Amino acid sequence: MDRPAALARPLRPFAIPARAKDALTILFVAKNALWEGGIHPEDGNHALYHREMREVLQSLGLNLKIAQTHEILFDPPEGVDFVFPLLNRAGFFNSEMLLPLLCERAGLPYLGASPILRGIADDKHFAKRAAAIAGVPTAPWAVYRKGAPVTRDRLPEAPRYVVKPNNSSASWGVGDAHDWAGVEEAVRRIHTDPSNGGQDAIVERFLEGSDVEVPVITMQGEPQILPMLIFRQSDPSHLRTYYEKRDLVDRSGAYSLDPFTDPDLTERIAAMTRLVWEEYRPFDYGRFEFRVNEATGEVNFLELNLNCNLWSQKVFGRAAALAGWSQGELIETILAEALARRGLIELD
Repeated sequence: MDRPAALARPLRPFAIPARAKDALTILFVAKNALWEGGIHPEDGNHALYHREMREVLQSLGLNLKIAQTHEILFDPPEGVDFVFPLLNRAGFFNSEMLLPLLCERAGLPYLGASPILRGIADDKHFAKRAAAIAGVPTAPWAVYRKGAPVTRDRLPEAPRYVVKPNNSSASWGVGDAHDWAGVEEAVRRIHTDPSNGGQDAIVERFLEGSDVEVPVITMQGEPQILPMLIFRQSDPSHLRTYYEKRDLVDRSGAYSLDPFTDPDLTERIAAMTRLVWEEYRPFDYGRFEFRVNEATGEVNFLELNLNCNLWSQKVFGRAAALAGWSQGELIETILAEALARRGLIELD
């Protein structure tokens, strides 16, 4: 498959030296790290992802410790040299920051961005502000913090709005509205949702099109773009839900995850991604998302996800395959770079 010039340079995967695999102990923490079943009734395919990650790490021949909760780091565990944290949705507000914070408290090096950078990236309002300041277009939006006034004056004019938790992942809690009454009701619902104690809400103009996913990994200290993919929707006006993204409902045929190779658009999106990622370095890996209207050529930044989903069936795994890498090579490369950044190994 031909790639645009900006993405043409082949990338060679990294390997962790055998002596380091023997000497280092890696703690892997994920909600479903010990899962052995199929689709989880609540977490859907996320449980399959965590199981696959455990199996890949084990296949690399690492000294691996496994845990499923934050408690493993309340009292720093003995004999752990590095932490691979994937406990991003732990059932409470801003939970994605706790594992990195606990690692900082324990003086343990870990994979991914620092807690403050994780917080800024996961806060969609701040991520959009950073993109806008960098000169990258994004849909007009307003944030309504829980406990702050919910007023109409900050709402941008639009015929249709997307309303969702400001820190949601996988489109959890997403909905739409067509007027202020609908927006206000959706914001109140998010603020008072008893399932999570209520969260902040973000409202933005709905953009027709499909989401282009830009997977980025760090190699030798420099972010590198893997092949882009697009969640191409058969109906560009459809609003994808959490249940669809977690395979808890059947939407076969509604959209497909395809390589995205349009030369002009990939060059533009790559340039925008480089502008955005400067706010978050070092971050080891992350997925940058843009809404693209292929009919008009309009491109807008949506959000980014640091410590994002690495499952072989999702964007990162598919992008690695397009680059000629196996799933094991993808995970080992990301981990090797992080270990080198932390001074635990040297890469050849």
